Amino acid sequence: MSVVGFDIGNENCVIAVVKQRGVDVLLNDESKRETPAVVSFSEKQRLVGSAGAASALMNPKSTISQIKRLIGRKFKEVDVQNDLKLFHFETCESHDGGILVRLRYMGETHAFTPVQILGMLFSNLKQLTEKDLNMPISDCVIGIPCYFTDLQRRAYLDAAAIAGLKPLRLMHDCTATALGYGIYKTDFSNVGATNVVFVDIGHCDTQVCVASFESGHMKILSHAFDASLGGRDFDEVLFCYFAAQFKEQYNIDVYTNIKASIRLRASCEKMKKVLSANAEAPINIECLMDEKDVKGFIKREEFEQLSLVLLERISVPCQKALADSGLALESIHSVELVGSGSRIPAITRMLASFFKREPGRTINASECVARGCALQCAMLSPVFRVREFEVQDSVPFSIGFSSDKGPICTPSNGVLFPKGKPFPSVKILSLHRSSSFHMEAFYADQSELPNGVSTQISSYMIGPFPSSFGENAKVKVRVQLNLHGIVNVQSASLISESMDDSETRRDASSTSEVNAKSDHTPAVANDDEVSDEFNFLFAQVVDKARKGKNIKRLEIPVDESVYGGMTKTEVADAAQKELQLAEQDLKMERTKDKKNAVESYVYEMREKILNAYRNFATETEREIISRNLQETEDWLYEDGDDETESVYSEKLEDLKKLFDPIENRYKEEEARAEATRDLLKCATDYKMVVGSLPSSVRDAVIEECNKAEQWLQEKTREQDSLPKDADPILWSNEIKRKLEALDAYVFLSRTSIQFSFFSCNCNLYFRTCKYIMRSKPSPQGRDEANGPDRRRKSDDMQVD
Repeated sequence: MSVVGFDIGNENCVIAVVKQRGVDVLLNDESKRETPAVVSFSEKQRLVGSAGAASALMNPKSTISQIKRLIGRKFKEVDVQNDLKLFHFETCESHDGGILVRLRYMGETHAFTPVQILGMLFSNLKQLTEKDLNMPISDCVIGIPCYFTDLQRRAYLDAAAIAGLKPLRLMHDCTATALGYGIYKTDFSNVGATNVVFVDIGHCDTQVCVASFESGHMKILSHAFDASLGGRDFDEVLFCYFAAQFKEQYNIDVYTNIKASIRLRASCEKMKKVLSANAEAPINIECLMDEKDVKGFIKREEFEQLSLVLLERISVPCQKALADSGLALESIHSVELVGSGSRIPAITRMLASFFKREPGRTINASECVARGCALQCAMLSPVFRVREFEVQDSVPFSIGFSSDKGPICTPSNGVLFPKGKPFPSVKILSLHRSSSFHMEAFYADQSELPNGVSTQISSYMIGPFPSSFGENAKVKVRVQLNLHGIVNVQSASLISESMDDSETRRDASSTSEVNAKSDHTPAVANDDEVSDEFNFLFAQVVDKARKGKNIKRLEIPVDESVYGGMTKTEVADAAQKELQLAEQDLKMERTKDKKNAVESYVYEMREKILNAYRNFATETEREIISRNLQETEDWLYEDGDDETESVYSEKLEDLKKLFDPIENRYKEEEARAEATRDLLKCATDYKMVVGSLPSSVRDAVIEECNKAEQWLQEKTREQDSLPKDADPILWSNEIKRKLEALDAYVFLSRTSIQFSFFSCNCNLYFRTCKYIMRSKPSPQGRDEANGPDRRRKSDDMQVD
């Protein structure tokens, strides 16, 4: 078993694995530590990761990137529409208001959901991991943004299930970064907590969290974010600047050309990285559009001036995270800056000005999330023993519950799971209902959510259950906010209580006293009650202490419906579809390998027939082979460019049938020479070592060696009389069989002599063994046997 952490970024993915000596980041097929989060569809095959990114320019309309932005979103959301303007693939609205990606594949138009596309990415990452570790994997921890809603978190779990993964936890990016930072720290103060701010500026978003560290403990105090501010926005500033400049200077509009837009955006991204280390940067693109070469130039000051609005927005989530944490600026001990978009010097200056200290860069900006996720997976897995370190995350949004009688809330804060409280968490709802009832989970504060996100989460139908007509029964509903940050109704049970008549009078007063002292659960509207799991267990203990009371529990069915989520049947269908697509990909890979084998065989044999094999083929054979090689090469680049695996296999077999006789002649000449040397050497050696054998056996062995040498001379003379382009009459296998026959003859001859010798000496051998056993010292005389006479006695014993 292995423990794996996945960081699914908007642009790139990182895989980290915990091994015995620490955490390693795996390399992909191109030996890179980051794998592009890209899925591209060719006519008959999917290209995922690095291969997909390489084909983006050639096939932009069928290449899907930044799919993370579309997970769990609605098509008509304003932010979604803004993102779709940057994408080149076609999208449409699904029947439930979601998003569908439309593209051409296998000659047909297909529509995939973002969850399916994300499942394809997970499948690719799983394959890379299994290939590197040489073992199957399933358990993992996946990093997600803190602003992900319940629906988006469920979508990640569905995508992982499609790929055959089993996430042990969905972990907030900043929480994973904080874990990787804190678990290796040994210099935390013993007096009080150490408060650290983590600022993660990714490709498409900015996340900030405030973490409190103590020895062996970490607590997230607050989360804040800007879901639409990241490194790509700074790239877009440069893109718009140079698009306008090129339109004025070269009279070209890159907005009207997809490939020109892709190339210009890629160049602007590289320019941004150059400006991070240099005061100015040039841009040069050949044949950008209309066969025109373009060039430009910009200084860092100009870039920062153009990006001034974006830089000011970065301070907003920092202010919010600090305010939600309840800490003063003086209580912050350090600031850590991570993320792929964090390398712009102006961002560092802005954060230093806000926090009154220089941001640190002590952790890897691109790999910290994956490493933290891998560590969390090791902590959750029984395979590894990890240093004790408690991770306590906080709820990013306030979550409330309502029933058919109105909201279910606590008097202190008005919501069931308030923002900033630790999770996982369990609440026990004590409801009084007479029949089946309906419950809903929702986000209590719209302002806490990203723009345009619905407050609806899920609904639950609880029941049916038996009850007396017109009477309310007591129902205990267990509501959980689990490790993934997903809220659900875990179970519901009907509670019935009855008193024993013999005990009722005697314990009436004591029972009422216990009720008065133990009922600390606050009453809320509609006669409903809310308690956490600890208080509920305490109440159970009190109930059991009541004499004469019988408590019966009856489990009630709970039917869950997630707004916009996938059903189990849909997830199973998507998983089956993924298996079919993977099989098609594998089939195409085998076809490509077979095609490449044919092509390489053509080039290899053409070179050999002109050089090494030339003397072993007749003029007619060379002409036929050369003609077939040329015809095969022409076919490969014309009609045979897109054929099936079986066709390429047949073509390769046909070529081998022509070449095999010639190749056998060439190889046989060398093999025959080696076999000849072995046979002659063996015969010579046997003649030299048979001197100690009886004369009859010695003469027979020498005669057999002479026969073998004579046979070899005659066959070799006949073979040498033939040209090299003729089929041999003496094969190396024949010579080897002759050698084996000679070995067998000599072996049998020597064995018969040795057997006779052994028979004559058997009695002597057994007598010697008997003498040894008889002369073995007894335990009582062992000390005497080790005395000075031991060497003499041993020397006197001789064995023939």
